[in-house]
Amino acid sequence: MEQGREEIAIAVENVCKVYKLYDKPMDRLVEALGFTKEKKYREHFALSNVNFHVKKGECIGIIGTNGSGKSTILKIITGVLNPSSGNVTVNGRISALLELGAGFNMEYTGMENIYLNGTMNGFSNEEIEKRIPDILEFADIGDYVNQPVKTYSSGMFVRLAFSVAINIEPEILIVDEALSVGDVFFQAKCYHKFEEFKEQGKTIIFVSHDLSSISKYCDRVILLNQGVKLGEGSAKEMIDDYKRVLVGQYELPESKSESSLLNDEEVQAAVRNKENNTDKDKPKLLEYGTKEAVIEEIYITDDRGTRSNSIIKGMEFTIHMRVRFDADLPAPIFAFSFKNAKGTEITGTNTMFEKAFLEPVKAGSVKNVSFTQKMSLQGGEYLLSFGVTGYDGNDFQVYHRLYDALDVTVISDKNTVGYYDMDSTIKVEDAKSSEKIIQYRKA
Repeated sequence: MEQGREEIAIAVENVCKVYKLYDKPMDRLVEALGFTKEKKYREHFALSNVNFHVKKGECIGIIGTNGSGKSTILKIITGVLNPSSGNVTVNGRISALLELGAGFNMEYTGMENIYLNGTMNGFSNEEIEKRIPDILEFADIGDYVNQPVKTYSSGMFVRLAFSVAINIEPEILIVDEALSVGDVFFQAKCYHKFEEFKEQGKTIIFVSHDLSSISKYCDRVILLNQGVKLGEGSAKEMIDDYKRVLVGQYELPESKSESSLLNDEEVQAAVRNKENNTDKDKPKLLEYGTKEAVIEEIYITDDRGTRSNSIIKGMEFTIHMRVRFDADLPAPIFAFSFKNAKGTEITGTNTMFEKAFLEPVKAGSVKNVSFTQKMSLQGGEYLLSFGVTGYDGNDFQVYHRLYDALDVTVISDKNTVGYYDMDSTIKVEDAKSSEKIIQYRKA
């Protein structure tokens, strides 16, 4: 890993973070005072031998369930926490937007906090003053900047915090979920800034549950679960694995203890071995589920009823799935979704949303399900995924999912802005009455 070391912005090597968990506060006190040699605590590994490198200019996403160690690794990278073992090397000035409140004094005004954060990042008062107009313009909180931060709404707070973070000329920007607090206009503003940062060759680490944003902005994604790095790779691959983790269909490594930690290479080898056990003579298809229901056949027909994976934009088409049931199920849900080549989910629906089928089925039955609609997506290549899910009481169940099972080509001679066509009806008319309106207003 020595080659290209100068191109590495952040190196995380064999990082562990262990917390001592005590059953009673008295146990902590007794141990601290040295009254016993007996071990009064359990060890909880928030991070277990995590390894990854971030190159300069990359935008890296970190995803995982709550408690997977995402915020912990960011705090270690930024120096808020120290690792129990392992090393973190950072090459460049970091600006971090972690939890709301981090780095701000709630009793100070917004302006005082701007100076406080600038000073903490090594700027003189003169350098901070030069940046204040840009900070205030981006935050757009008006006179509230002179009020104590404790009086701010969460939205106002994150506007100021993010504005400070991006206007101190960082080489590395780290953002942890905070953008979900701002309104849609501010979020768009922030993502535009992300794009500017990427164009300037700056490094970004982005933690979010917004998988569409992860897919759109991140060059590479790291998947954490229970403190272990399950993998890293393209956004599409890691998001698919993350969805399997969410529904309990990913074969997780066993729980770690101090004496039985898998290192990063062993975790990756386990993942590769699992993948290599598939039938090499068949194209690789990501599927999982309890198999109480099985999707046996999938295909698309065009507006003439002909099977085809090429659909003309603006024409009607139908998505078909044939499902066999091997168990009695209370109310199965049939679903499909479209992704683009980057793995971003564009659109999709299911029978629960459409209120089209809310009935129980018996084991041994077979259902032919069809979804008919007009093709409004822009011309290009897409991937189609399928699913049969449902609820067992309040517990969500995945019976069978097929990810990226069909490729679909949309043929178009008119592409508009964005993912799909609004199919607008347009009128352009002479404004004959405008002169009368102006005269009336003057009168």
